[in-house]
Amino acid sequence: MNLKSSVNEKGKTVTQYILFTGGNEKTYQGIITDSIQQSQFTRFDTESGRRIYINTANVDCFEVFEEE
Repeated sequence: MNLKSSVNEKGKTVTQYILFTGGNEKTYQGIITDSIQQSQFTRFDTESGRRIYINTANVDCFEVFEEE
């Protein structure tokens, strides 16, 4: 089943700030919203060519910002 991300509503690319359990935080820029695939390990591609995998069990919250 393809769980489409609601982040697509923000545009073709976004920046995400992610707060991980334990206090670690990370900001990812240039996320291609069409590439987001949600599951236990959510994955997405960036404009710079990176593919990122996030273990969602370790995420407390995240914020999404539109890019222009």
